Amino acid sequence: MIDPLLSASRLASAGLEAQSLRMRVVSENLANAQSTGATPGADPYARKTVTFRSELDRAAGTASVKLREIGTDTAPFRTEHDPANPAADENGNVKLPNVNMLVEMADMREANRSYEANLQVIKQARAMVASVIDLLKS
Repeated sequence: MIDPLLSASRLASAGLEAQSLRMRVVSENLANAQSTGATPGADPYARKTVTFRSELDRAAGTASVKLREIGTDTAPFRTEHDPANPAADENGNVKLPNVNMLVEMADMREANRSYEANLQVIKQARAMVASVIDLLKS
């Protein structure tokens, strides 16, 4: 028999792991938002993306979330005219990462909110288990 409280906890735990991974990738994107190539004309840091898939958790009897892949964004790199930069090409243009700070901050906020929601599910499931134990003691 499948325990619904255990299933809720497992599903929320998978959500916590997924959002934690998502926050790590967004943090890496933010940290490298100004990273240029090592040599003149070289490609800079490419924004990473995270995709997830739904997977059946047979033990819990519910669908769960799993990492599908960590990919790279294919959006074009930004260019900036800065002839003094060591990464500048022969025309004085420097390729900058395709990281948009506003998009990354929005992704970080969304991941944080989802993380908090999953954490709240675990807290509620624990409270319900504690209530059932208290009822059984009476």
